[in-house]
Amino acid sequence: MKKLALLFAGLSLMVATTACNDDDVAVQEFPIVGTWKPVAEVRTEVDLDGVGFSDEIVYTTCQQESRWVFNENTSGKRTDKDEVGSPLVCSTINDRNFSYIYNKTDKNIEIKYQGTVVSEKGQVVDLNAETMNIKFVDNTNPSVYKTTTRTFKRIVQ
Repeated sequence: MKKLALLFAGLSLMVATTACNDDDVAVQEFPIVGTWKPVAEVRTEVDLDGVGFSDEIVYTTCQQESRWVFNENTSGKRTDKDEVGSPLVCSTINDRNFSYIYNKTDKNIEIKYQGTVVSEKGQVVDLNAETMNIKFVDNTNPSVYKTTTRTFKRIVQ
Protein backbone atom coordinates (compact mmCIF):
# COMPACT_ATOMS: atom_id res chain seq x y z
CA MET A 1 0.00 0.00 0.00
CA LYS A 2 2.90 2.32 0.81
CA LYS A 3 4.45 1.62 -2.58
CA LEU A 4 1.15 2.47 -4.29
CA ALA A 5 0.97 5.79 -2.40
CA LEU A 6 4.58 6.64 -3.34
CA LEU A 7 3.90 5.72 -6.97
CA PHE A 8 0.78 7.91 -7.00
CA ALA A 9 2.68 10.81 -5.39
CA GLY A 10 5.51 10.46 -7.91
CA LEU A 11 3.11 10.42 -10.86
CA SER A 12 1.25 13.45 -9.46
CA LEU A 13 4.51 15.35 -9.10
CA MET A 14 5.56 14.44 -12.64
CA VAL A 15 2.21 15.56 -14.09
CA ALA A 16 2.32 18.81 -12.11
CA THR A 17 5.80 19.70 -13.38
CA THR A 18 5.24 18.75 -17.02
CA ALA A 19 1.81 20.31 -17.39
CA CYS A 20 3.09 23.87 -16.98
CA ASN A 21 1.69 26.37 -19.45
CA ASP A 22 4.41 28.26 -21.33
CA ASP A 23 1.85 30.74 -22.70
CA ASP A 24 2.63 33.09 -19.83
CA VAL A 25 6.15 33.78 -21.13
CA ALA A 26 6.38 37.52 -21.65
CA VAL A 27 7.33 38.70 -25.12
CA GLN A 28 9.96 41.39 -24.84
CA GLU A 29 8.92 44.66 -26.40
CA PHE A 30 11.52 47.11 -27.59
CA PRO A 31 10.85 50.84 -27.59
CA ILE A 32 10.91 53.03 -30.67
CA VAL A 33 12.14 55.82 -28.39
CA GLY A 34 15.81 56.51 -28.95
CA THR A 35 18.35 57.74 -31.47
CA TRP A 36 18.61 55.84 -34.75
CA LYS A 37 20.97 56.04 -37.73
CA PRO A 38 19.74 55.06 -41.19
CA VAL A 39 21.86 52.39 -42.87
CA ALA A 40 19.89 51.31 -45.95
CA GLU A 41 16.58 51.41 -47.75
CA VAL A 42 14.71 49.26 -50.23
CA ARG A 43 12.45 50.94 -52.77
CA THR A 44 9.79 48.76 -54.39
CA GLU A 45 7.43 49.68 -57.20
CA VAL A 46 4.81 47.40 -58.80
CA ASP A 47 2.20 48.45 -61.38
CA LEU A 48 -1.28 46.97 -61.88
CA ASP A 49 0.08 44.42 -64.38
CA GLY A 50 2.39 43.02 -61.70
CA VAL A 51 5.51 44.41 -63.34
CA GLY A 52 7.87 45.90 -60.81
CA PHE A 53 11.29 46.23 -59.31
CA SER A 54 13.08 46.61 -56.00
CA ASP A 55 16.26 48.58 -55.46
CA GLU A 56 18.42 48.33 -52.35
CA ILE A 57 20.30 51.49 -51.45
CA VAL A 58 23.08 51.17 -48.90
CA TYR A 59 23.84 54.55 -47.36
CA THR A 60 27.32 56.03 -47.48
CA THR A 61 29.35 56.58 -44.32
CA CYS A 62 28.34 60.24 -44.43
CA GLN A 63 24.63 59.44 -44.86
CA GLN A 64 24.87 57.06 -41.90
CA GLU A 65 25.81 60.07 -39.75
CA SER A 66 22.17 61.17 -40.20
CA ARG A 67 19.99 60.76 -37.10
CA TRP A 68 16.31 60.14 -36.39
CA VAL A 69 15.47 60.85 -32.74
CA PHE A 70 12.17 59.58 -31.32
CA ASN A 71 11.42 61.16 -27.93
CA GLU A 72 9.09 59.76 -25.28
CA ASN A 73 6.69 62.70 -25.66
CA THR A 74 5.94 61.73 -29.33
CA SER A 75 8.16 64.48 -30.69
CA GLY A 76 11.27 63.90 -32.72
CA LYS A 77 13.98 65.33 -34.91
CA ARG A 78 15.39 64.14 -38.22
CA THR A 79 18.83 65.31 -39.30
CA ASP A 80 19.95 64.23 -42.80
CA LYS A 81 23.59 64.36 -43.86
CA ASP A 82 25.21 63.95 -47.28
CA GLU A 83 28.33 64.93 -49.16
CA VAL A 84 28.07 68.37 -50.77
CA GLY A 85 30.36 70.94 -52.32
CA SER A 86 33.68 70.74 -54.06
CA PRO A 87 35.66 69.17 -52.53
CA LEU A 88 32.94 66.93 -51.08
CA VAL A 89 32.31 67.51 -47.39
CA CYS A 90 29.86 65.63 -45.17
CA SER A 91 27.30 68.26 -44.17
CA THR A 92 23.80 68.54 -42.73
CA ILE A 93 21.43 68.97 -45.68
CA ASN A 94 18.15 68.79 -43.79
CA ASP A 95 17.10 69.34 -40.18
CA ARG A 96 13.40 68.80 -39.40
CA ASN A 97 11.33 68.48 -36.26
CA PHE A 98 8.39 66.09 -36.28
CA SER A 99 5.67 64.59 -34.16
CA TYR A 100 4.75 60.95 -34.40
CA ILE A 101 2.06 58.48 -33.42
CA TYR A 102 3.13 54.88 -32.92
CA ASN A 103 0.64 52.11 -32.23
CA LYS A 104 2.48 49.17 -30.63
CA THR A 105 -0.40 46.77 -31.31
CA ASP A 106 -0.65 47.08 -35.09
CA LYS A 107 2.86 48.60 -35.51
CA ASN A 108 1.51 51.56 -37.50
CA ILE A 109 3.45 54.81 -37.37
CA GLU A 110 2.59 58.26 -38.63
CA ILE A 111 5.23 61.00 -38.83
CA LYS A 112 4.16 64.61 -39.31
CA TYR A 113 6.96 67.05 -40.09
CA GLN A 114 6.68 70.55 -38.69
CA GLY A 115 5.36 72.96 -41.32
CA THR A 116 3.87 70.27 -43.59
CA VAL A 117 0.29 69.23 -44.18
CA VAL A 118 0.79 65.67 -45.39
CA SER A 119 2.22 63.09 -43.00
CA GLU A 120 4.25 59.97 -43.75
CA LYS A 121 2.37 56.81 -42.83
CA GLY A 122 4.08 53.50 -42.43
CA GLN A 123 4.50 50.36 -40.43
CA VAL A 124 7.32 49.20 -38.18
CA VAL A 125 7.94 45.76 -39.69
CA ASP A 126 10.85 44.88 -37.41
CA LEU A 127 11.95 46.32 -34.08
CA ASN A 128 14.48 44.84 -31.70
CA ALA A 129 17.19 46.12 -29.37
CA GLU A 130 19.49 47.09 -32.26
CA THR A 131 17.50 47.35 -35.51
CA MET A 132 14.30 48.95 -36.75
CA ASN A 133 12.73 48.64 -40.20
CA ILE A 134 9.95 51.04 -41.18
CA LYS A 135 7.98 50.51 -44.39
CA PHE A 136 6.42 53.67 -45.81
CA VAL A 137 3.74 53.32 -48.49
CA ASP A 138 3.30 55.99 -51.18
CA ASN A 139 -0.38 56.12 -52.20
CA THR A 140 -0.14 59.13 -54.52
CA ASN A 141 -0.67 57.00 -57.66
CA PRO A 142 -3.37 54.32 -57.18
CA SER A 143 -2.17 52.37 -60.24
CA VAL A 144 1.34 51.85 -58.80
CA TYR A 145 2.21 50.22 -55.49
CA LYS A 146 5.25 52.04 -54.05
CA THR A 147 7.04 51.42 -50.78
CA THR A 148 10.26 52.53 -49.17
CA THR A 149 11.54 50.38 -46.32
CA ARG A 150 14.22 52.08 -44.26
CA THR A 151 16.59 50.15 -42.01
CA PHE A 152 17.93 51.86 -38.89
CA LYS A 153 20.49 50.89 -36.25
CA ARG A 154 20.04 52.09 -32.68
CA ILE A 155 22.67 54.51 -31.39
CA VAL A 156 23.39 53.59 -27.78
CA GLN A 157 23.68 56.72 -25.66
